[in-house]
Amino acid sequence: MMGVVGTIFVGLVVGIVARALHPGRQSMGVIMTIVLGIAGSLLAKYVGQMLHFYQAGQSAGWIASILGAIVLLVIYGAVARRAS
Repeated sequence: MMGVVGTIFVGLVVGIVARALHPGRQSMGVIMTIVLGIAGSLLAKYVGQMLHFYQAGQSAGWIASILGAIVLLVIYGAVARRAS
């Protein structure tokens, strides 16, 4: 149970930092910020494993997770602009 709570907390922190570092206004709530942070961490983990920065079973670091979340924010912004 603590693993799930820890994952949600890390996702929230990563999502908040990524949103603070990314210029512009992102209209998303707390749940989407958590999802963004978790997805950014997963993206960083798998890209890091493909580039041999991380071994299988290793998680991405904070900076890589934040960068992954920023990449997802840019993609989210492009898709949202295109849809409007």
